[in-house]
Amino acid sequence: MYEPYVSATEYRGEIKDGSLERRLIQASRHIDSLTFNRIVGRFDKLTDFQKEIIKDVCSNLADWEYENEDMLSSVLKSYSINGVSAEYGGLNFEFVNGVAIPNELYNLLKQTGLCCQSMGVW
Repeated sequence: MYEPYVSATEYRGEIKDGSLERRLIQASRHIDSLTFNRIVGRFDKLTDFQKEIIKDVCSNLADWEYENEDMLSSVLKSYSINGVSAEYGGLNFEFVNGVAIPNELYNLLKQTGLCCQSMGVW
């Protein structure tokens, strides 16, 4: 069974409904996508610095996805009516490998050194 990078007992966020475990797994899977699956099965081999960042990003990403669920589940990218337009994908988040993530969290995750596509095998 897949274990999220943050357990329900370690989590200190805002999700109080029965979906916490599912959301932590989803955030962990998104981290796997963003890190090209480099930490799957190897989390214990990471440095304490990397583990701390991944746990922090996992909790915060689960919260952000929970708070923005309606926007993230929308298939609408942009629309325009009578000269007024709106578009998702603003300056505060981006799509990376099919995952929507706030810029702040992605920049934090990049500090682990695990997000570079051309990293090679480690």
